[in-house]
Amino acid sequence: MAFLNNKNIPWILLHQVESPNSRSNRSGDHHRGQPRSPQYLLGYPESLIVRWSKSTGLLFLFGLLFIAGNSPQAYGQSKAGRSFESQGQDFVTPETQKVIDRGIAYLATHQEVDGSYGRSGNYKRNVAVTALAGMAFLAAGHVPGRGPYAKNVDKSIEYLLSSVSPSGFIKRHDSNEHGPMYGHGFATLFLAEVYGMSPKKEIREALKSAIQLIVNSQNKEGGWRYMPDGKDADISVTVCQMMALRAARNCGIAVPKTTVDQCVEYVRKCQNADGGFRYQLVGRPMSDFPRSAAGVVVLYNAGISDGRDLDRGLAYLLRSPPRGDLLRHDAHYFYGQYYAAQAMWHAGDDYWRQWYPAIRDELISRQMPDGGWADPTINVEYGTAMSCLVLQMPNNVLPIFQR
Repeated sequence: MAFLNNKNIPWILLHQVESPNSRSNRSGDHHRGQPRSPQYLLGYPESLIVRWSKSTGLLFLFGLLFIAGNSPQAYGQSKAGRSFESQGQDFVTPETQKVIDRGIAYLATHQEVDGSYGRSGNYKRNVAVTALAGMAFLAAGHVPGRGPYAKNVDKSIEYLLSSVSPSGFIKRHDSNEHGPMYGHGFATLFLAEVYGMSPKKEIREALKSAIQLIVNSQNKEGGWRYMPDGKDADISVTVCQMMALRAARNCGIAVPKTTVDQCVEYVRKCQNADGGFRYQLVGRPMSDFPRSAAGVVVLYNAGISDGRDLDRGLAYLLRSPPRGDLLRHDAHYFYGQYYAAQAMWHAGDDYWRQWYPAIRDELISRQMPDGGWADPTINVEYGTAMSCLVLQMPNNVLPIFQR
């Protein structure tokens, strides 16, 4: 692979990830004395996370495009021979990009002085909303030290780091919220995505302790619920923790295989005969769109790329495509569409080509004049962050969303 010399092309991050059989992966940390991959400023058109396996010596290159101050589709390729992932950028029309830009600008102007998001209600200064807003900036190419909104990303990082307790629990004691483990999961996910982009050494330690808390609080069924006490589980909180675990593993933080396997088994048990997913293993086995979309995404993130469980899950989601007012008043509308977009992106081809234009057009029609999206259950910042993440999905920037 030739590296081009162009000062206008963004940086490439070389980051080491241990092999599954390495001593450091079993112990949960890098083995002392082993060399770490350096970070370089190289002029290649795509920023790459280079994953190095010490046991094989192979390099696994995953494209990760960071365009500082420009739209991610600025560096195009000819359509001939393009991968599905690169073709996905064709769905972000000029109108869509303007809508995204307005949404990102809304988030930038509505961040609190301390870096948090959420100005009122039960989700004031909420860690989950702050993390999602931070991810929306990352998906737009604004990373620490790069891009017009780099400072907003830095402030989000600082706020979340200040929210980490000695136990690793990411929670604000001065902010009321429903289900603190939701906030912990989303905050951990964001820290995993930004790890390696920021020079802050505190991120790694915070991430390690946050992941350890997730691992330690898994209940006997294989899932998680509102508090890290291991007493019970529901599929919604479980999916949130699984996303954080996968993101952490992507960036080199060790995650026990047994934790992932037990989680996948729990999610599979939650699937109903109609292909949808129930809330808990106890009670009535009722399926619902938002948690079913989340259930499908967990299977993909666990490395399951085909099979009857996925086929039935996708078929269930396709019964409720974005079409006007059908789901617009659902209390968990943005949550459901956030996971549904990921599910269809992973499924690819016709699933994505039919789903994304529909949700894209629906979200465009729902944007408010000030650039935000209203969510009556949580707050505008939450709806805006979720909408920006969905609309930017085909840019394929964030590692957690990559196929």
